[in-house]
Amino acid sequence: MEFIDRLLTCADCGGEFIFTAGEQLFFFDKQFKNDPKRCKPCKSKRAGVGLRAGTGPAAAGLSRTETRTECSACGIETTVPFKPTQGRPVLCRQCFQAKRAPTTGALVTAAATADMVAGSGEHNSVGAELLTAAHSSQA
Repeated sequence: MEFIDRLLTCADCGGEFIFTAGEQLFFFDKQFKNDPKRCKPCKSKRAGVGLRAGTGPAAAGLSRTETRTECSACGIETTVPFKPTQGRPVLCRQCFQAKRAPTTGALVTAAATADMVAGSGEHNSVGAELLTAAHSSQA
């Protein structure tokens, strides 16, 4: 199939724009059925609108799915922003955050690494002591 440049009219501004052969080939490869309706400036202007605050699904009047369920860890009743699937645990906010929090040993190691990278001589010895203590407590 051979493609040639075509002149189209923008649905927003009414101006004419060229639908190039390369763009037509792209549309054909992606199996798009319709030609573009807007010129590139109008298309980018329209796409930029969705990036502003207060323009998400909630602003459009669509509510997020919320499901009342029981926390798998502590048993309290909670609301989650998705529909739980069978066989997968559902956690309340507190249990979820507690599960995601790094262990104390990791915090000590991270602090020691940060001090060593900083390059201060005083902190390097403290960092080395922290690393040694962290590794001995984990062993």
